[in-house]
Amino acid sequence: MNYENESTRIEEALQQLALLIRRHAPSNGTTQTAVPSLTLMHAAQLSEPIESVYKPSICVVAQGAKSAALADEHYRYDPLTYLVISVELPIISKILAASPEKPHLSLRLSFDSDVILDIVKETSHSTSAPSKASRGIAVSRTSPALLEALVRLMKLLDEPEDISILSPLVIREILYRVLQGEQGAQIHQFAIIGSQAHNIAQAIQQINREFARPLVIDQLAKSVNMSTSAFHKHFKRVTEMSPLQYQKTVRLQEARRLMLTETVQASDAAFRVGYESPSQFSREYARIYGRPPMLDIQAILSSITN
Repeated sequence: MNYENESTRIEEALQQLALLIRRHAPSNGTTQTAVPSLTLMHAAQLSEPIESVYKPSICVVAQGAKSAALADEHYRYDPLTYLVISVELPIISKILAASPEKPHLSLRLSFDSDVILDIVKETSHSTSAPSKASRGIAVSRTSPALLEALVRLMKLLDEPEDISILSPLVIREILYRVLQGEQGAQIHQFAIIGSQAHNIAQAIQQINREFARPLVIDQLAKSVNMSTSAFHKHFKRVTEMSPLQYQKTVRLQEARRLMLTETVQASDAAFRVGYESPSQFSREYARIYGRPPMLDIQAILSSITN
C-alpha cells in the first residue's frame, strides 16, 4: 500500500468534505439535507452536550473533533476516525474543537440494517450469526475510499434532481466501505436475523417505542426469543446498560427535551415519560444531570442567552 498516496487522498477528500458541509450548512446548528438520512453540523464554538437517541449511523468529522458518551464510556473521533453506531442508543455528543475561524464541520448518515444484510449477501462476507453480541458503538480509522464516497454523496446536494436515483447507490457504496473497515463485523451482526445482536436491537426498538410504559423484562426477553439471563447479559454487552437503565436514560433525555423545547413543567414532563412520582423523577434526574430539573433547565437557558 502506498501510504503517502493514501494520506494525500484523505487530506484532499477532507478538504472537499469541509467545503461542501460549509456550503450546505452555512450557519451554526444542525441542517437536515435533501438526502433524508444525511444530517450536517456546523458549529463555530463549543456548546452544551447534546442528548439524542441515535439510530444506526456513521458519524464523520471533516474539521474539528467530537465525542460521544454512552453511559460511562466516551468515544472521541476526528477527521482521521469516524464513529459507527450499529443500534439505537441514547448518546450524549459534545463538540471538542470549534472556533469562528475554524468551525466544527461534521455529518451523520443513518442507515437501515436491511441494506447492510443485502450488501453482505452479495459479497464474500460470512452471514453466520456471531455467538456473542458486541458493543453497539465504536470508533474506526477512516479510509480514502470512504471519504471519497461521502464527497460524492455531498455533491449530489448540488444536483437535487439526481438525489432520488443516485443517493441510494452512493449510500450503498459508503456502507460497503464501512463493512470493509475495522468495524464491519460489528455492523454486520446487528443485521443477521436470529443473532443475539439482532435480538437485542429488536428489544431496544421496543423500549424506544414504548419507553413511557412499565418495562417487564421477562416479557421483553420472551418477545425476542431469549432467556431472561441471556437477555440481560447481551443487552449490557451491546449498550453498557441494563434494560432498566436504558429505559431510564431515554425517559430522562425526553423529559429534558420537553422542558427545554416545549416549556413543559417538571411534574408534567415526569408523567409524560412514564414516572408516577414527580419526587422520584426529580431524584433520578438530579442523579444524572447534577441538578434538580428546573434548576438544570434554567442553567441551560441562561448559558444559551449569555
